[in-house]
Amino acid sequence: MVVVTGASSGIGRASAERFASRGDRLVLAARGEDALLAVAARCRSAGAEVVTRVTDVTDRDAVRALADTAVDRFGGIDVWVDTAAVMAYGRFEDVPAPVFDRVVTTNLIGAANVAREALRVFRTRQRGTLILGSSLLSRIAVPYVGAYVSSKWGHRALARVLRQETRDAPDIHVCLVSPGSVNTPIYRSAANYAGRVGRPPPPVDASAKVAAAVVRLADRPRPERSVGLANGLIRFGFTAMPPVYDLLVGPLMRVGGLSREEVAGHDGNVFGPGPRHDDEGEWGRHWLRAVAVGAVAAGVGAAAVVARTRRRA
Repeated sequence: MVVVTGASSGIGRASAERFASRGDRLVLAARGEDALLAVAARCRSAGAEVVTRVTDVTDRDAVRALADTAVDRFGGIDVWVDTAAVMAYGRFEDVPAPVFDRVVTTNLIGAANVAREALRVFRTRQRGTLILGSSLLSRIAVPYVGAYVSSKWGHRALARVLRQETRDAPDIHVCLVSPGSVNTPIYRSAANYAGRVGRPPPPVDASAKVAAAVVRLADRPRPERSVGLANGLIRFGFTAMPPVYDLLVGPLMRVGGLSREEVAGHDGNVFGPGPRHDDEGEWGRHWLRAVAVGAVAAGVGAAAVVARTRRRA
């Protein structure tokens, strides 16, 4: 039996549909009822038994009620996947404080609320798998999405602590799925104070690819699965030579992480469900994919050369 929070779009939707395709029973939750019901209908058409509950993960009582619904209906929870997240674009000083705070609250405190209830249920049977939707941005930093980056770094720390604290229960697992850029609607639905609509920097993966990693974690838990062609290179550049990385990341984000479409400042879906966008996103593969991978590789190579030179000196 699987619970998915953040099930109405993107990775959550793709994960729900993948679990449904193999006959898992589902409890799906999200803030927007119409989008949630549409996902539930697709899952039922695949033959899955589905229960829905409108839930905001920042509401502790609502998350507890969601867990109780799953237990009452299905007798327990085997896997809980949390992909609920919001984003805001703009320099730190340009993003209104309430927007910054809400992004952190949704992404980090929301995950804590989910973890608290998942572990409460898992402890009753001494087994269960919690899969938190993390990000490459939990290991690196990039400009213009400071609230999201801050929340995801906290997200990683929370998962590490939970793994330490559940060592007494070897059949309880806390996992992270950490994608790079994914073709989902989050970029257009994000709050934006950058002046241009955000976009996922290439290379961009389909949400279905990340969903496949989520299902693999459910079947064979491990601390983390990274999804993304360039993730390893980017992480190496970030840690091996910070000055080179910091020199490159700003221009690369302005070219690859912000579209040419201008936009007035707005708070997007940070405080509540916004207008629906294409479930699959609109980005897909882009001609910048090869350019981005090449630029990252070149930057990493330069960092490695400089680092070796400094060590010899």
